[in-house]
Amino acid sequence: MNSQNLKSLLIEYDQKRNKAILDAENKKMELYSSIPELEKLDNDINSVSISAIKAVLTNTDSNAPKKLKSELSNLKKKKVTLLKNAGKSLSDLEPNFECNNCKDTGYISTENGNILCPCIKQRLYNLQYNNANIYDLKNQNFDKFNLNYYSDKVDKEKYNSEISPKENILKIKEICNNFIKNFDDPNENNLLFCGNSGLGKTFLSSCIANEIIKTGKTVLYQTAPIMLDNIIDYKFGKTNNDIIKNINNVDLLIIDDLGTETKNDYKITELFNIINSRLLNQNNKITKTIISTNLSLQELYDAYEERIISRIIGNYTSCYFFGEDIRIKNRTCCK
Repeated sequence: MNSQNLKSLLIEYDQKRNKAILDAENKKMELYSSIPELEKLDNDINSVSISAIKAVLTNTDSNAPKKLKSELSNLKKKKVTLLKNAGKSLSDLEPNFECNNCKDTGYISTENGNILCPCIKQRLYNLQYNNANIYDLKNQNFDKFNLNYYSDKVDKEKYNSEISPKENILKIKEICNNFIKNFDDPNENNLLFCGNSGLGKTFLSSCIANEIIKTGKTVLYQTAPIMLDNIIDYKFGKTNNDIIKNINNVDLLIIDDLGTETKNDYKITELFNIINSRLLNQNNKITKTIISTNLSLQELYDAYEERIISRIIGNYTSCYFFGEDIRIKNRTCCK
C-alpha cells in the first residue's frame, strides 16, 4: 500500500472519528437538557460500575460484585425505558461512525493483532488503482440497470441465439445475483463476461463490485493492459508498489478488457499466475475474479495458452452478452 495515501487517509479517519464523538456528546447534552433524569441515571450507572470494579479488585465482600451487577442491570433497564418513553433509544447516545467495524479508526483487532479494516483498504485500492483507471464505481449500480437497452426480439441469424437480448441479459443478471449471494462459497464459480463492446459488461461488473463492497469486502479493478504492464514494471524493478500482493489478496479482482493488451511470453505467464493463484484461495481466503473481454471463447482459445483457457473454462461461468451497442443507442437518443 502507498504509505503516503495511508497516512492521509488515517488523518481523515481521525478527523471524522473525532467529529462523530463530538456530535454524539452534543446530542447527549441536548438530551440531558430535555430529560434531566437521564443525566442522573448515567451518573448512577458510572458510579455503580466503578464500585463493581473496586469490589472485584479488593475482594473484601464476596457478595458485593453480584449485588452491584444486579443494581447496574436495573439502572440500565431504567435508562432504556426512559429513552423509549421519550421516543429515543441507546443508539441516539452513540457516535454515528461511518464504519461500525473499525469505529472510523481504520483498524480492527484480530487474534494476530490490529489489521487494516476493509473500509480503508478499499479507499486505498480506489486511490492507487481504481480511480486511476477511471472506474466509475459510484455511478454504476443495479438501481440504474435499464432493461430497455436490450431488445425483446429474437434474431437467431444476427445473434446466433434462440433467445432475445433482453431475456439473455436477465439470465446474466440472475447469474450475477447468485455470484454475490454465494460469494463466500468456494464452489461458486468466477465470472467470464464475453461479447462486443457497449453491451454492459463493465457496468454489470461495477454493479457486482458495489454489492460486494457493501458486505465489507474489497474490490480491485484493473484493465488487462494496465495490470500486466504494472506487473512487468514491478518485476523489472521500475516500481516498488504492492501490485502483485494486492492482486492476489483482494476479495474481488475485476480484470477488464482482456485481449486488448500487447502480448508476449512475460505477460502470458503473469496472467496465468494471477488466475491460478486466485483459484488456489491462498491463505484459506476466498477470492473471486471477474474477467471481461470483447473476445469470443474461440478467440480466447486462439489468443492464449491452453493452461490459461483450461483454468477459465473449468472455474468460470461464461456469460455471453449480445444486442445493440448501448453507447450508440444513447448517442442516437440524444440527437
